[in-house]
Amino acid sequence: MSSTATNKSYKSAFIFLTTLFFLWGFITVLVDSLVPRLKDVFEMSYAKTVLVQFAFFVAFFVFSLPAGFILSKIGYKKGIVLGLLTMALGCLLFYPAAEYRTFSVFLIGYFTLAGGITVLQVAANPYVALLGTEEGASSRLNLSQAFNSFGATIGPVVGALFLLSDSVKTSDEISLLSELDKKNYYVAEAQTVQEPFLLIAGFIALLAVVFAFINLPKVMQKVPKGGYGQLLKNKAMLMGALGIFVYVGAEVSIGSFLVNYFSEMNLAAVVSQNETMMSIANTIASTFNKTFTDSDPKSLLGIFVIFYWGGAMIGRFVGAYLTKIMAPGKVLAIFAGLAITMILISINTSGLLSMWSILAVGLFNSIMFPTIFTLSLDGLGDLKAQASGLLCMAIVGGAVIPFIFGSLIDSVGFKTAFVLTIICYGYILFYGRFKLKKA
Repeated sequence: MSSTATNKSYKSAFIFLTTLFFLWGFITVLVDSLVPRLKDVFEMSYAKTVLVQFAFFVAFFVFSLPAGFILSKIGYKKGIVLGLLTMALGCLLFYPAAEYRTFSVFLIGYFTLAGGITVLQVAANPYVALLGTEEGASSRLNLSQAFNSFGATIGPVVGALFLLSDSVKTSDEISLLSELDKKNYYVAEAQTVQEPFLLIAGFIALLAVVFAFINLPKVMQKVPKGGYGQLLKNKAMLMGALGIFVYVGAEVSIGSFLVNYFSEMNLAAVVSQNETMMSIANTIASTFNKTFTDSDPKSLLGIFVIFYWGGAMIGRFVGAYLTKIMAPGKVLAIFAGLAITMILISINTSGLLSMWSILAVGLFNSIMFPTIFTLSLDGLGDLKAQASGLLCMAIVGGAVIPFIFGSLIDSVGFKTAFVLTIICYGYILFYGRFKLKKA
């Protein structure tokens, strides 16, 4: 195959792979939108509510190494189709879970959905890195991750307008309803969750069919024997894995509880009385022919989560340029320091300043995952594919740290609980400086 034909093939594959980054970014954040709703539906503590995230992210720990083994046997293309079909199955499980209001089935659905995303993560990150020169690997991954953030930016809007747009009744309120009203209420509640996820399941299944028939270049490398043993002795790679663990944990902790954090500060009243803030909310909602005139407070607050994930998208485009003109370790350390600064401002203030400063953390989260990921793969040669599996296992931080964070909220409140995220970003700052010294 000629060089021109190869480049064209790589470009087409990159475009298709980037749609997957968008997809799992969108779905991951849509899961966040369900957290405040499930808390109300099942009247749970913050610690129990975060079991939703635990089921979602623990799948990365469980499935990463098996996914790497499966991919080495069946190849990237079939692995991607398998991952997509598993995701579709997970979305379909939300239908009976909502129908019978069974929390355990919701958890199984999330776990299955995340299992499919894990297969895609393990395949897509190294695959994108292999679609071209090694020098351009970081740039390609940053660009793909930017579209992941684009999906994550849209997710909160869909969640706020379609999953948080009506009030959830308490058990006492439900007990006062007539049998007919109670039945109608349960049906309406179920449909709020069922319809969006049925549509998503259909779209994912269609995407699986597309990937089954397109041609993807074969870039699978030979897997070295004893690779995992070598990697577990590699201090720099293990430090990077810990960086992924604490980054995902901090990002998910903040993103999952933003609506609850804003609600606890009574920001719905502040926002509704602020002409500029209402103008921003209604401008975003108008895209979906919605308005916030008579909306539920959680929906109004949820719409602003778009700025948390949208900041990550903008930051990745900017960060892709910054990491070209500056040492990636230096950029990582600066962004981690700024994230800490924003959290400190938020927990020491109130009102809109507290709100906008915590949302700004998303901007500084932006380059952390792709930068830590590529820094961790430096100098690993043929071990990169196996290292990717270990790094994807570290995404389990999105299960462990939010659970601790939720428990801290229950016991000491939001403001103090945010100290945990400061510790996480503190480690990332340290890791960035460590890689800068080693460069």
